[in-house]
Amino acid sequence: MSNRFVGEKVLVFTIAFLLTAVASIQAQDTNISRTPLEQRELFGYCEKPELIKQLKFSPEMADRVGEIDYWLQLQLLKFADNTNDTFATPKEVQDEVIKKYKAMHLSNDQIKALLDFKKERQANPPPCAVITLSYNAIFDTIPTARALVLYKTPFRKSLIEKAAVNGRQADQLFEIEVWKQKEAAAIAKIPPADFNRIRKTVAMYAERERRIRTIGLSEEQVNAAIQFFNEHSLGAK
Repeated sequence: MSNRFVGEKVLVFTIAFLLTAVASIQAQDTNISRTPLEQRELFGYCEKPELIKQLKFSPEMADRVGEIDYWLQLQLLKFADNTNDTFATPKEVQDEVIKKYKAMHLSNDQIKALLDFKKERQANPPPCAVITLSYNAIFDTIPTARALVLYKTPFRKSLIEKAAVNGRQADQLFEIEVWKQKEAAAIAKIPPADFNRIRKTVAMYAERERRIRTIGLSEEQVNAAIQFFNEHSLGAK
């Protein structure tokens, strides 16, 4: 692949990127504008895992991409405020971004793949499950013991079959799910614009997974259990 071809791809991508980079980040409300620091944190939750999965970047390489994105956000904000005393034009900024990518020792093919990855995410923003808060308002008031009864009566047998768990493990999974639902109902009271809502949502899902793993399930059983509760609830969300 020629450097000229990469340069053309860079130009097409970066112009679009510069036009949208300071726009609101997809969380649960696309009308919410996030600060560069919040966007950098969102990168770690949503984009970093996909860079590792799809482009086979190492965690360190993905972190470096996030740092470059953060640097770009700051430069664009300075342009918006007419306070950028380092770069005269956005073209100079885009050239510097590519220099930073090359300093990561990325090949031309890797740079092209990274730019295509980012362009696709801008054109079709994917959902990010780890920051998406799903909650059931009934858990805001229902006692834990009552919630467990309502869950177990219709769903216990199905959970045992679908997740291939024994009765004791099923009961533990119901306890974890009720905890998670009550936590989600509490988090839902935080205003969407408050970034702590996202942080607490991420922490909730991480804690749920940690608790599930302590009961001795395989990866397949963990995924099956999470999917089961995604598909079975006590009432409208």
